[in-house]
Amino acid sequence: MKSFSGKALRWEWRDGVVELTLDRAPANEIGTAMLADLEQFAAAIKSLEADTSACIISSAQKRGFSAGADLRELYHGAIALPGKERNAGVRDFVERSHAVANAIDAASFVTIAAVHGVCFGGGLELALTCDVIVADKMARFAFPELRLGLIPGFGGIPRLKRDLGNAFVRDLLLTGRSVNATRAQAVGLVAQLAGEGEALKVARATAAQIAKFDATTRAIAKKFLKPIPYAELKQEIEIFCELFARPAVLAALKKFVESTDAMPYLP
Repeated sequence: MKSFSGKALRWEWRDGVVELTLDRAPANEIGTAMLADLEQFAAAIKSLEADTSACIISSAQKRGFSAGADLRELYHGAIALPGKERNAGVRDFVERSHAVANAIDAASFVTIAAVHGVCFGGGLELALTCDVIVADKMARFAFPELRLGLIPGFGGIPRLKRDLGNAFVRDLLLTGRSVNATRAQAVGLVAQLAGEGEALKVARATAAQIAKFDATTRAIAKKFLKPIPYAELKQEIEIFCELFARPAVLAALKKFVESTDAMPYLP
C-alpha cells in the first residue's frame, strides 16, 4: 500500500521515500483513531521496505507534532467501564501502541521525525521510534505523565534511555518540564536543528542523502546501531498498567478533562 488516507493521518510513497503526515485536530492526540491509522502503516511496512529508503513522519497541525495521548478519550472510556474491563481495555490499547512503535522502530528503511511545536508524551514516544529527529528551533519536548500519576506508556523510557544519558532522562521524566529544541539537540535527542517552519524541508534533504547508499548495508547498520530494548518495553507495559489501575490516576484524568486552564497538565 503506497498511499493511504485515514481519519488521523495519511501517507504517500514517492521516489523511494514515504511521507507520513499526522493530521488530527487539535494537536494530533493519540487515541483510538490515530492508533488505528498507525496500525495500518505498521501493517504496510513489510510491503514498503523493498523499495523504500526513508520515511518522514511530520504533522500538518499548526500546534505541533503531537501533544500526546488523547486524555479526554482515555478518561471517558475508562469511566464507562467497571474496573476489570477498564484495566483490560487500557492494557489492550497500550499493547497495540507498543506493537506499532516496535514495527516502526524495526523498519529496515530510515525513519525521520520532522518536529515542530509541541512534541509531548506519546508524541515524543512516536518521535523516539525514529532513527533521526529533525526539529524546528521552536519545538518543545516533554514527558508530563508523572503529573497524572503515570509513566510514559508507548515505549518512551526504554527508547530515551537507549539514546541518551541518564541525567537528562531522569530530569525530563521526574520534573515533567519541557525542553526547547536547542537543549534537545545539545543532549543528543535532536539530530538536526532547522529554522522555524523548515523541519520538513531539512528532513526531505536528509532523506535524499540517505537514498544514495546501499539498502542492505543501510539496514544492517541501522539494526546494529539501534537495538530494540524488548525486555524493558515489556516491563514498561506492566508498570503503566499497574499505575493506571490506581484511583489517583482516574482522579488526575478527571481534573485534566474538567480543567479550563490553557495548559491543564501543569500542576
